[in-house]
Amino acid sequence: MTPEELSSAISACLADAVRAGELAVDVPEEVRVERPKNREHGDWATNIALQLAKKAGMNPRAFAEVLAGRLSSFDGVKSVEVAGPGFLNITLDAAAAGALAKIIVEAGPVYGRNNALAGHIVNMEFVSANPTGPLHIGHTRWAALGDSIARVLRASGAEVTAEYYINDAGNQMNVFANSVLARLHGRDVPEGGYPGQYIVDLGHDVLTAHPDVRELTDDAALPIVRHAAYEAQMRDIKETLAAFGVSFDVYFSEKEGLHDSGAIESAVARLREQGHVYDDGGAVWLRTTDFGDDKDRVLVRANGEPTYFAADAAYYLSKKDRGFPEKIYLLGADHHGYVNRLKAIAACAGDDPEQSIEILIGQLVSVNGAKLSKRAGNIIELKDLIDWLGKDAVRYSLARYPADSPLTLDPELLRKHSNENPVYYVQYAHARSRGAARNAVEAGVERFVDGRDAFDASLLTHPTEGELLAHLAAYPSIVGKAAEFREPHRVARHLETVATAYHSWYDNCRIAPRGDEEITDVNRTRLWLNDATSQVLANGLDLLGVSAPERM
Repeated sequence: MTPEELSSAISACLADAVRAGELAVDVPEEVRVERPKNREHGDWATNIALQLAKKAGMNPRAFAEVLAGRLSSFDGVKSVEVAGPGFLNITLDAAAAGALAKIIVEAGPVYGRNNALAGHIVNMEFVSANPTGPLHIGHTRWAALGDSIARVLRASGAEVTAEYYINDAGNQMNVFANSVLARLHGRDVPEGGYPGQYIVDLGHDVLTAHPDVRELTDDAALPIVRHAAYEAQMRDIKETLAAFGVSFDVYFSEKEGLHDSGAIESAVARLREQGHVYDDGGAVWLRTTDFGDDKDRVLVRANGEPTYFAADAAYYLSKKDRGFPEKIYLLGADHHGYVNRLKAIAACAGDDPEQSIEILIGQLVSVNGAKLSKRAGNIIELKDLIDWLGKDAVRYSLARYPADSPLTLDPELLRKHSNENPVYYVQYAHARSRGAARNAVEAGVERFVDGRDAFDASLLTHPTEGELLAHLAAYPSIVGKAAEFREPHRVARHLETVATAYHSWYDNCRIAPRGDEEITDVNRTRLWLNDATSQVLANGLDLLGVSAPERM
């Protein structure tokens, strides 16, 4: 019995009690069940009596007693105890609890997926590094977390478009192009330009595409260099993201999508029609103070140049026009000031900021002992982190903590092949379960015998089996909560709990028999449970963008 099935059973008992006149209350759409902190209190618990008793005009314990009487006779429920002021502690019989192992194996990669966010259409923008240099440690956290958030949202039924905003307009692109052009001619980078060997490397890329560019005047060469260096740098960014296991559905060019297309002028006109734009001092302003911003914002300067804020407004409207009612922005720690102004844009556009826009702020991450990039000169490149620590170690470690907590990674720990290293601990549990399955099959243990399903859930009676099954059962709800709160670290921490329960079970319950012992359905059923654990660990690691090795 899964937690969802138990929830449905409780709802059915509530409805029956209402029809029988024992309770007078509206039956909620969902009844929450949770794992008790103390296993002696049963497999699952619910506080539904505490929630509904007042509305029913009853004492919570009396309400709980009515519900417990009906639930106790439900198929698969071994016992129901009313505890404290009205909690229901529920213990399942072995067969009902153990049946989950087969459900998980048969579900395979889709186990844990749910429809909690079905119907939600989300645009999620993250990373969005300027195309003027390589990805570095400042982009690493949102690359890992953003991708994992997108994965848990999709696993919960949301339709998610991952988007990378390319900031390829503005003066920084001219500075970038002039830096590459200078190095092409062996000159020093202009003051305020971009340093580093990567600028020289980009110059080589430009020469490969345009061998005669050095024969041109600087004025003639600059647009060629700008475009070719930009293309080469974006290739490098995309290749680095791919090596990190991160992919985007859309790469949105600020230059093409907002400036060249006239979207900024259109956005100003549309916001004016909404009644929130005014002119003052020769500039065009958006009255964002009407919606919680600390001051009104300039859209177009007195010289006719649009501001970055005008681009932000046009970009928001672009997302809206492209059919995304929900927009998630993942911004760095230095972007707290953007929260109110972006929400004000949504309000000025006629949307409800509480529904249409969500802004997540991530804190900085550092790595002890990390060296500055030889190629970039003044940053720690993501490429170097991947080469040094490995994609899995970096991604898992970043996904393991809430985004709003400052984080320092310990490279010595992440390189250890021991249980102290969380990613190794979880991956080893998966590899151990796959090894156990191989050994069992070699010993003659199989899930099916002569076409007969050898699974007997009632045989999974050892306490460690009940513990492991309960954690496997909780996995779908963990995924749902991770999606609801945009917190993939919930998945990581749960996988560690599953791994601990698996190791304990493995040490107590043999799958393959010893020596000449007879193979029984106990062995075969335990193989189902072993493989169910493998599946949950693999599914969870996939949501974090981390591999599930067969061997370690």
